[in-house]
Amino acid sequence: MSEIVCPAAPEIRPLPVRVVDIDDPDDDRVDDFRDLNSVDRRPDLPALPGGRRGKGLVIAEGVLVAQRMIASRFTPHAFLGVDRRLTELSADVVIDDTATVPFFRASAEVMAEIVGFHLNRGVLGVARRPQVLTVDEVLDGARTVAILEGVNDHENIGSIFRNAAGLGVDGVLFGAGSADPLYRRSVRVSMGHALLVPFAIGPDWPRDLDRVHEHGFTTVSLTPDPSAVTLAQAVDAEKIAFLVGAEGPGLTAATMRATHVRARIPMSRGTDSLNVATAAAVAFYERVRSGTM
Repeated sequence: MSEIVCPAAPEIRPLPVRVVDIDDPDDDRVDDFRDLNSVDRRPDLPALPGGRRGKGLVIAEGVLVAQRMIASRFTPHAFLGVDRRLTELSADVVIDDTATVPFFRASAEVMAEIVGFHLNRGVLGVARRPQVLTVDEVLDGARTVAILEGVNDHENIGSIFRNAAGLGVDGVLFGAGSADPLYRRSVRVSMGHALLVPFAIGPDWPRDLDRVHEHGFTTVSLTPDPSAVTLAQAVDAEKIAFLVGAEGPGLTAATMRATHVRARIPMSRGTDSLNVATAAAVAFYERVRSGTM
């Protein structure tokens, strides 16, 4: 059995921040953190009800996710947190009164009024979305990627990113019908890996699979179909792209026809399938175990 070698943690360079104390929850300087649970005003939504344009910001919750935001291409432009979390970030931020990035320091009570609920994690980072990566940029140099079609549950998306990071997957592509991978819950569940694992959203699905094939990938559709080959028989190509679909319907027939292989995870006790994030993790692990990554 091959040993799993996890990628080294990214080096985090201390980010200069200036501390700004916030006593008034209505202070407009913290508007980027306001009403995180509001469907009408949430700052992480690119589009708001009624066709209004949203801020589309990326929100990092907690010390660990904030650390990964600092290490990513999603450069934070502000933080909001309690003094204890500022101390816990001392290896990742350096206090500099001339810095352009503010750390808005507030009590837990003031912070709760700003965000709309009590945040146990005690710190938030916020970043603007950088330029979107292209499919080619994600595929260049990659050996193992995941492709999601119709995966519209944010927690599943976050879990897939976390599994991808831990099991050596080089990138994630999104086909039609998938939810926003930068939604706050996706980033939180991914433990910040949605900010570190490269991803792209295919503009022309399912014809984007042609680009994947041109890059030399063998495409493997995961399916519970008993006529499909077992997963262990489908993971030893030099480059592999695993495709997973939404809970319930799975991948569309058109997408499966466009892939090279259909593969199943052998199941027992009458169970026909696994949660999509779990199935993806099994595929990633089988790829590692095969020693071909």
